[in-house]
Order: sequence, then C-alpha cells, then structure tokens
Amino acid sequence: MIEILSPISKGLMQLTGVLSIGLLLTLSFLDSDIKGGITNIKLVKKTKAFLLTWLLTTFAFILIQISYLLQQPLASSFDLTVIRSYLTQTAIGKSYIVQIIGIILLLSVALRRVITTYLGLLIALIAIVAPVFQSHGSSSGRHGLAIGALVIHVIALSFWVGGLFGLTQLSKEQKLIALPRFSELALWSAITVVITGAATAWTRLDSIEAWQSKYGAITLLKISLAVTLVGFGALHRRWIIKSDFPSIFRLITAEIAIMFATIFVGSWLSTVAPPNRVVESTPAILITGIAMPEAPNLTRVLLAYDADGLMLALLIFAVALYIKGVLILSRRGVKWPIGRTLAFAIGISAVDFATSGGLGVYSRFAFANHMMAHMVLGMIAPIGIVLGAPITLALRTLPQARNKEEWGVRGAFIAILHSKLSRIYTNPVVALAIFDGSLFALYFTPLFGNLMQGHSGHFFMSLHFLLAGILFFQVLIGIDPMPNKIPHLVKIIIIFAAMSIHAFFSISVMSATTLLDNGFFALLERPWATDLLADQKLGGSIGWAMGEIPILLALLATFMQWQRADKKEANRIDRAADRAAAMGEDDELAQYNRYLAQLNRRDLSQ
Repeated sequence: MIEILSPISKGLMQLTGVLSIGLLLTLSFLDSDIKGGITNIKLVKKTKAFLLTWLLTTFAFILIQISYLLQQPLASSFDLTVIRSYLTQTAIGKSYIVQIIGIILLLSVALRRVITTYLGLLIALIAIVAPVFQSHGSSSGRHGLAIGALVIHVIALSFWVGGLFGLTQLSKEQKLIALPRFSELALWSAITVVITGAATAWTRLDSIEAWQSKYGAITLLKISLAVTLVGFGALHRRWIIKSDFPSIFRLITAEIAIMFATIFVGSWLSTVAPPNRVVESTPAILITGIAMPEAPNLTRVLLAYDADGLMLALLIFAVALYIKGVLILSRRGVKWPIGRTLAFAIGISAVDFATSGGLGVYSRFAFANHMMAHMVLGMIAPIGIVLGAPITLALRTLPQARNKEEWGVRGAFIAILHSKLSRIYTNPVVALAIFDGSLFALYFTPLFGNLMQGHSGHFFMSLHFLLAGILFFQVLIGIDPMPNKIPHLVKIIIIFAAMSIHAFFSISVMSATTLLDNGFFALLERPWATDLLADQKLGGSIGWAMGEIPILLALLATFMQWQRADKKEANRIDRAADRAAAMGEDDELAQYNRYLAQLNRRDLSQ
C-alpha cells in the first residue's frame, strides 16, 4: 500500500506546486495590472489556497516517505523525533525544509504588487526545485548535466502546465488578452521541456538494455505524453494566428488532463531508480560526480568539457533573449552596435569556460584552478557582459503594456531599476562590500568547504561570483542607465579601494599556514599537485595577478569615460553659446558673471 501511496503523494505534491507556480505566473505576467497593482483579488485568494494545499501535500508526502523508507506503518511516521531526524539529518530531508520555508514565506507575503509576485515566483521556483538536486542523477555519471537538465525541465514544465492552468482561471476578456503572451511562453517552455527531457534520458539511458528496463518504459510513456502536448501547442499557435479562440478553449481541457498525467508519470519516474550503470566508485566521482582528470596542461584545460547543466541552461537562455532583442530592434530598423554583441558573447563564453569548460572541470579538483575560475567569473566575464549593455537592450525590447493602465513587463522592469533596493545595491560602497567583502566571508570561514561538497553549493557560489562582478563593474564602467549617478572621482576612489582590498585578500591566502577548504581537496585523493598548501598559495598568487589586471582596465575605462563626459559637456556649453550669440543674447558664462555683478552691487549698497 505504501509503495502505491509514495508516487501518488509525490505526484500530488508536485502537481499542487506546479499549479501554485502557474497562478503566481498568471498574477505577474498574464493578468492585467493597474499601475503595478494587482486587482484580481479572487485570483490572489485562490493562489493562497493552492499554496496552503502545496504545504499540506508536502507534509503528507514526507510522512508517507518516512513510512516507505523505514518499512513501517504510516501511523508510526507521526513520531516527531523521526520526522526531525529525517528533515535535519538527510540531504533529501533538508531540501524539503527549503521547500517548506519557501511556501511559508509565500503564504506570509501579501500579493498586492506585480513586483511582489515576481519575487514570489522566484521563491516558488526555488522551493519546487530544491529536492531535484537530490534526485537519482546526483549519483550517476554526468552529474552536472543530469541535475541541471532536470532542474530546468521542472521549471519549464511548471511554466507550461501551471501557466495553462492559470490561464483558465481568468475571465473571458482577460483570457483573450493573455493568450498571445502565454502562447509565446508556452512555445519556449515546450522546446525547453523536450531538450532537457532528452538530455536527462541520455544521461541515464545509454544502452538498449537500459531502455528495456522499467525506468526506460516509464520514460517512453512520458516522452509520448510530451510529444502529444507539443502537438497541442502547435495547434494553439495555429488557431491563435487565425483568431479561432473557441477552438483553443475547447482543447485546453484535454490538454490540462494530459499535462496532469505527465506530471504524475514524472513523479512515478522519480521514485524508480534508473538502471545501474557501470561507474567506477572513486572519491572523485562520489564527491564531484566526474572522474579525476589527468594532471592539467594547456591542451587538457582548453579541450576538457563537462556540462554544468544548470549554468549552461542559464547562459543559453541569456543568449537567446539577447539575440531576440537584437532581432526585434533589427525589424524596427534600429541597428544594435556589433561591438556590444561581441562583448556580450565573449563574456558568456568566459562564463561557460569557467564552469563547464576545462577551467571549470579542473576548478573542482585543485584550489589554484578554482581561484583561476573565480577570477574569470568575477572579473573577466562581467566586463564583457556589462559592455554588452543588456539592460539597455531589455528596456528597448521588453513587452510593452497591453493597455494604458498596465505597467507590463517593461514597466515592472523600470520600477525595479528605480526602486530603493536597486539604489542601495548600486551604491558604489555597497557594490564594493559585496564584491570584495564576500571573499573573506567565503574563504576564511567553513563556508567554502561546505559549498564545494555539493552541486547546488558549487553552482550558487559560481553564480554569486558572476553576479557580484556584474554589479561591481556595472556601477563603475557600465553603459546602461543606473538609478544612482556616481561622480567619476568617486569611481576612481572605489577602484583603488578594490585593488587594495583584493591585494590584501590574496596576500592573506598566500600567507595562510592552514588549508582553507575544510579538508575538501584532500578527500579527492588526486595523484597530482599533492602538496595542498603549496597549491593554495599558488591560488592566492593567481588571484592577485589575475585580479589586478581587470581592475586596472576598469580604472583606464573610467578615466576615458570621464574625459569623454568632460568633452561632451564642453561641446554642450559651446553650442549653447553659439545659439545665444545667434539670437543676440548672452551665453551662460556671461549671464552668470552678470548675476555675480548684481550680487556685488547689492552688497555694496547695503
């Protein structure tokens, strides 16, 4: 009985999670707003109800899972000691704590503003994918690709299935307004579901015998359901073009039923172990998910590649959005500077090399290579991305409001850029504190060793390096509009401060007499670079050398921007003087001198 209840309860948990995400997506993206305010209170209440149901089904699944794992009656699972042990002492239990906390946060937040729903949607996505990091793929080969593909697969399916469900909760008028926007979202989601599903199957079913297993049979069933859904999506887009809305709404009921079946099949699949693959059990594979590479040299570092599925998906998504933005401008007859596109491409390529490429591969096995990847992610790649002006491109191409009262995606993006939180983060002192201060918080505490232990920790560490670098260089040399106008002299002071702090950090690493990794690299038992302390000192010197060059380039760019700004201001003053002379008036300088003379005469008369 418990064997049957386990996949059913998991399916209900995931289904209510997907539907909750769909309602949040509808509030933030599909439904109309009024000046950024949510007016569909009925939909807000329904969203809260589904979030509460998601929380209850999560608790129910945890109890059933404990009973299933311990092979005991369900009533015995209500022991608080057993529940606490499962949630706090197992990796999968900790992931469900993250999910529970996320849902509770969503229940406690008032969904009254569009920006709040965006934040809520992000929290919900983190909550639903947290357990995915502990799936069967984490113990197989191609660990990074398997887990990353599965995370993106769940997110895309949530947008697709949940979005369609959310669409059905709107009034008829709102459905007609929201349908074209959902259609485009569903197209992107469907393509993503197919690609990530294929990648996940490839990492686990790499032989004919594997496809003939129970896991392979369930996978084939899920593929057939997904293909059916893609066919429905194609019909939707055809009927939208023809404005045949009655046919679309008749098809939605059947589509939702198949989507629900797909989710339950996916939940069933997640409870079945994939076929055993012959993977050599070594410390490197058990800890990092990939085999220990040979000693690094230039050729191996350049040619090695092990896809970090989650980071790779984010990069592909960013590139796709950037290309789409450039194409939109091109169709309008606006030419986007090729230099910005090249800079963005170089930045994205650098991120891929530091996470999935050879540098990313070796960064998991040696501190020196890790520090090199850190410098690329935090100091080299961000410069290219910032110079690509992605914010400017987004402001020009994001979807506009669908009526006069709505903010729309572009309006919400502008509101975020001008928010108080954005002003705080783009303060140069705050950006510097995040950029350099996090170095000491990470490497001189147990945090570094703990994050390196798991794929999720390694991913979020890399993402932090990248985002902190983008924020820092955006404040200093960014060409995108920013909420704070920072004088060039202040920028130069911040750059010199960054150079000093970074040099102090690197010297501290080089001078350390104990290992900073909490024993992580020793667990890998690598046969090369066996002197771990020497490797750590090398990492510190690499951090110093690689960190100073980008900052010096930022200093040079700041000087050039300052000079350009002064020249632009001088040209403006000259043009104003020419216009005043042509009209027989005094220029700004003459007017100011006359004003000072009047003040002087007034003082003398008193």
